[in-house]
Amino acid sequence: MQMKQDSPIGIFDSGVGGTSIWKEIHQLLPLESTIYLADSKNAPYGYKSKEEIISLSLKNTDVLLQMGCKIIVVACNTATTNAIDLLRSRYDIPIIGIEPAIKPAALQTYAKSIGILATKGTLSSALFHKTIGEFTKDISVIEIVGEGLVPLIEAGKLDSPELIELLQKYTRPMLVANVDYIVLGCSHYPYLIPHLQKILPENVKIIDSGKAVAKQTRNILKKNKLLKESSTAPVCQFYSNAEISVLKMLLKDFSEKATVVKKDF
Repeated sequence: MQMKQDSPIGIFDSGVGGTSIWKEIHQLLPLESTIYLADSKNAPYGYKSKEEIISLSLKNTDVLLQMGCKIIVVACNTATTNAIDLLRSRYDIPIIGIEPAIKPAALQTYAKSIGILATKGTLSSALFHKTIGEFTKDISVIEIVGEGLVPLIEAGKLDSPELIELLQKYTRPMLVANVDYIVLGCSHYPYLIPHLQKILPENVKIIDSGKAVAKQTRNILKKNKLLKESSTAPVCQFYSNAEISVLKMLLKDFSEKATVVKKDF
């Protein structure tokens, strides 16, 4: 497949959450055009079978390739941990995944105790267990399934009492275990950081994968000589196969650059 420097970066997620990854990529690579797919019709991926997750990941990748993308960013922890190996074996194009930032949390913890808030699909995946086994041998790990959080974020209920109550419930066992790092293992969850900062003690640090994914995207583009060099204005397109109002809300600070459209895929 012939890829060009001016071709867009393709990004997909189970819904609107991966826009947190898009923002990091756009901040680091402001000249790059992007195409984002929000598969909100099928959100959340976290409770689907591995076969369903793989099927949806293949579908999303095919759509982005048909739109001429030069690299694919899987901005979904559940899709990455369940489908990334197959995607890389099937497609002759660079594919970036997103995994919970377990390694940096494990290396930096003083308390030797970290919390991980993620979806069931991520926490039960083989890749997740491999990463845990590799980096947390002498560290206590509190794994919490963030049940109900993604649907609330997809519905735009970022400040709802229900969401805050769930965050208090999910962080309680982590605080009992004296964690000093909480890893956000879902690309939707960075939108919860303002509430988490109010709930958590100052000594507890929150860590997600956004900046690391953006840096890896830049590195892979550079390695493959695919970084955009022209200074033409980037085109940033966002497509959702469900209601687009929440997507527009999350991108309101980028409304001059971003076009948001409903599209069946």
